[in-house]
Amino acid sequence: MTRICHIEIDETGLKPPTPEIEQERRVAVFDLLEENSFTLPAERAAPDGPYRLLLAIRDRRLVFDIATEGQDKVGEFHLSLGPFRQVVKDYFQICESYAEAVKRLPPSQIEAIDMARRGIHNEGARVLQERLEGKAEVDKDTARRLFTLICVMHWG
Repeated sequence: MTRICHIEIDETGLKPPTPEIEQERRVAVFDLLEENSFTLPAERAAPDGPYRLLLAIRDRRLVFDIATEGQDKVGEFHLSLGPFRQVVKDYFQICESYAEAVKRLPPSQIEAIDMARRGIHNEGARVLQERLEGKAEVDKDTARRLFTLICVMHWG
């Protein structure tokens, strides 16, 4: 009951994704739906999950629009994108470095770049968990997958 059962991204105003970005999105959504932890605090007096989640960017804010599995509106909350800007930028830069490294560097250097990439990804997940405090509770893996979706929404 404490999970997301459906996730959708509102693409209104977003740049069309490249095949690579679309693949990242599909993988993140698949992994998220396979295993996640998403609960709303008791203070919200919201119905129990599982929940449907619509992610959108509106007025330069990240919107979490939440409904029950039966599609009854539970509520929505908006997060400022400001705290995510630098970590998203860093994440895209390290992903580009990783893609280039795979083409020409030895495995030991590729591994070092991949570790840095994972570190930045973890930082983005940590920022998301902080921003969700009091609104929703997610575990680290769920935060990582949601951060991936935030990144693909920022693409371009």
